[in-house]
Amino acid sequence: MTVTMTAKTRIISGLLLAYSSLALGLAAPAALAQTSEATAVRQDNVLALAENAPDRHVVVKGDTLWGISGIFLKQPWRWPEIWRLNKSQIKDPHWIYPGQIVYLDRTGAQPRLRIGTPVDSGPLKLSPKVHAVDNQIAISSIPQSIIEPFLTQPLVVEKGALDSAPRIVATQENRVVVGTGDLAYVTGLQSKQPNWQIYRPGKALVDPEDGQVLGHEAFYLGSARLVREGEPATVEIARVAQEIMRDDRLVPAPQPELINYVPHAPEVQIKSRVISVYGAVSEGAGYSIVTLSRGAMDGLEVGHVLALSRAGAQLSNRFQDQQETYQLPDERYGLVFVFRVFEHVAYALVMNVNRPVVSGDLAATP
Repeated sequence: MTVTMTAKTRIISGLLLAYSSLALGLAAPAALAQTSEATAVRQDNVLALAENAPDRHVVVKGDTLWGISGIFLKQPWRWPEIWRLNKSQIKDPHWIYPGQIVYLDRTGAQPRLRIGTPVDSGPLKLSPKVHAVDNQIAISSIPQSIIEPFLTQPLVVEKGALDSAPRIVATQENRVVVGTGDLAYVTGLQSKQPNWQIYRPGKALVDPEDGQVLGHEAFYLGSARLVREGEPATVEIARVAQEIMRDDRLVPAPQPELINYVPHAPEVQIKSRVISVYGAVSEGAGYSIVTLSRGAMDGLEVGHVLALSRAGAQLSNRFQDQQETYQLPDERYGLVFVFRVFEHVAYALVMNVNRPVVSGDLAATP
């Protein structure tokens, strides 16, 4: 089976990764001078504070680095900058835990955030470092519970790629739909791999601009465990996300891999369109998952932040017996965070929107 990107589980760890301004698309002038596109990406490097930004914030369970920075910044995805992270620190992650206090330092040319001691640890002491707190879970950069189910599914595959995958040919007691704990019988399952994911061929992913088919989405149904080898082999259904039936296909479950997500702007201009909102819904909101019409071949990578906008309408009316036509400007209304990239498409998490996201909207370098 040919898949456009090897599916691997990517578990987001809570982190405050040290990161250089270069990684955020804020390269040194010499690097930016390499292309006019890169220069155009970031003409204004000033960190703009949010209106009524507080002087401090107590970290609570459920906070994210993006969310905390949104309390202080108009552009919350630029949180690595306001923490003044540098490239040399990238191998020494810093952590933020519930109970610690984030302080806004307004002195100097650019604002910055600092961490004080936990609220239950005695007198407060300002420090540029973040101190680990035992028996607590560090906060993540973006909402882990929202994104984690999408790190290994759905798949984007070539047309017909699932045709040769192992197939469910029968179910326990000839049931039409199987549930958790039920048995299913699978033909073509030659591997002794113990864990499997179950898919059904899905819709074609079509570029809204030129109609080109960029791939086919394989719809995730659940997972199964190998119980008995053979032809057919016997599997036990471990998890059900959608109805699982005969003729559904199995794909080996990927091994876990640790990865940390640091948001940054692309260093070049990228323009993509929203192909669809995951879940077969017509509109998306905050924390929805959307499919984008650009991928790794177009320079898109995990961690990229893109701005959402909608094309302005063209209006015609009559004024003083004359026909007038106006092209309204595009309206920017939010951000998306790219977390999974295939060759020609990508999945992104919708962040900070003030209107519904619909297919055809532009997602481009902010």
